[in-house]
Amino acid sequence: MHNAAIARLNLDYVYLPFLIAPESLAVGLAGFGAIGVVGFNVTIPHKQAILPLLTQVSPVAAAVGAVNTVQRLDCGWLGTNTDVEGFVAPLLSRERDWSRTVAVVLGNGGAARAVVAGCSQLGCAEIYVVGRNRERLAAFLQGWDRPIVDKLRVCTWDELSSLIPQAGLLVNATDMGMGTKIDQSPVDVAVMRLLPPGAIAYDLIYNPSPTKFLQAAKELGFEAIDGSEMLVQQGAAALKLWLQLPSVPVDVMRQALLNHLEARQ
Repeated sequence: MHNAAIARLNLDYVYLPFLIAPESLAVGLAGFGAIGVVGFNVTIPHKQAILPLLTQVSPVAAAVGAVNTVQRLDCGWLGTNTDVEGFVAPLLSRERDWSRTVAVVLGNGGAARAVVAGCSQLGCAEIYVVGRNRERLAAFLQGWDRPIVDKLRVCTWDELSSLIPQAGLLVNATDMGMGTKIDQSPVDVAVMRLLPPGAIAYDLIYNPSPTKFLQAAKELGFEAIDGSEMLVQQGAAALKLWLQLPSVPVDVMRQALLNHLEARQ
């Protein structure tokens, strides 16, 4: 999708994948600097590990505690996190009073941190994060600014049934529904029935679509959003940073992603 946008803009750039082992991250970063790379994305397992290697970290990346986008500066590298902007994008078009919306986030990994930051930007009244390990949940609460801390709560999965009835926004930030877990959903149908009228089910997974989680939501009459638009919008935000452009052809990127996903089915 990046290369499709670059081609439409008729610019002399290319987006390429590089497989870099964790122990070689610093060397890889130096290599990018040496060959004039203007920016790049990082994914698992580098999103946290790259933080101490960067010259600057944006406030949003600092809040999330993870970087997914790096931009070259005259003085070094700036790390930011466009996952937050990507997550929020499809929700902004919904007419909803987010200040009266309770968000329930399933999972407490790095993706969940971006979701929490996004829910805070939307102005959600309360944000509940659901996980299995109490120690990890306690650690999840650390490092947030006061506005987020005041509305953030952590819960275990056995509390989910009591949370669902107030969840205006239910987000799957786990890997249940993809890969070897493609036939699984983090929430069974009986529990999902407890969602209030008008609730939105949002799955960060974009392949397959719909997941079991979203299929159940649709069958019960709830609005369902998959992760494809988040993927497109976070990519567009990164491309604007790298190319220093006010806008990029998001429609071209969206169609390129759709074509790619259809070809893989």
